[in-house]
Amino acid sequence: MSTHQPPMPQAAPAPDWQAAPGGSYAGYTSPIPVVRTHLGHAVASEWTKIKSVRSTLWTLGVFVLLVVGIGLATGALVASTPSDMSGQSPLGMGFFGLLLGAMPIITLGVLTTASEYGTGMIRTTMTACPSRVRVLGAKAIVFFVVAFVVTLVSSSLVAMAQASMLDGNGVRTPSGGEWLRGTVGISLYIALLGLLSLLVGSMVRHSAGAITIMIGAVLAPLVIALFMFASSLEDVRQALLEYSIPNQLSVFYSNSLSQSGPSGWDPLWIMLGVTAAAFAGACALLQQRDV
Repeated sequence: MSTHQPPMPQAAPAPDWQAAPGGSYAGYTSPIPVVRTHLGHAVASEWTKIKSVRSTLWTLGVFVLLVVGIGLATGALVASTPSDMSGQSPLGMGFFGLLLGAMPIITLGVLTTASEYGTGMIRTTMTACPSRVRVLGAKAIVFFVVAFVVTLVSSSLVAMAQASMLDGNGVRTPSGGEWLRGTVGISLYIALLGLLSLLVGSMVRHSAGAITIMIGAVLAPLVIALFMFASSLEDVRQALLEYSIPNQLSVFYSNSLSQSGPSGWDPLWIMLGVTAAAFAGACALLQQRDV
């Protein structure tokens, strides 16, 4: 009887991606480049969003229509009507259009954040970019740049047109500082007001509610002050008049509702401080709440 044993089958060679026992392998290299994400990627994503939705086109279109349309109409009306404009700056005629134009900017700011909570898209956004502060920062950067550029172009066009139309009405030539405040300064203020709306939308997470809050913040102080007739409330009335947003807008055109209160560039610093505080609050709430 033979005791010969058949040879044991040899193990199949390990595939390239699997190391043999006790060995090592280089590993799998993906053909897709892997890079560390940063704020620039989030900014690019938010830019794609804001230019893709119809609300951006509609709100900015209404803004330009109000600012340019009312500004040119006001300038043409004043130029065709006999009036004493001696010593006045022609740039002040742009105030009315910008005051109404602030409403579409507020609406767009709120929709930039709150609409994602309404549709549930915010979950996809936070999954793609888990850093919530980075997402909010990217939204703020993209919105602020868009709002500032559109406002600057519109206000500069209206300012130049009004200066030309009212040239023969005895108006004085605006100084360089007045031109700067009436174009760049007012554009920064409007953009910050829209950014504040964006942050309120992030905190409230409801489009209609946030828009209502912001419109109330713009109009309510001035309206309340106009109906305060009691002498005991004179100090409160004066403060509401001086620090209301319509009055702060008029300060950029050297047409304040009172002799005291903010002047020059003060409204811009006030709005910057309020917006910075709102940004800190929005970041804190983002970290504490579920999306």
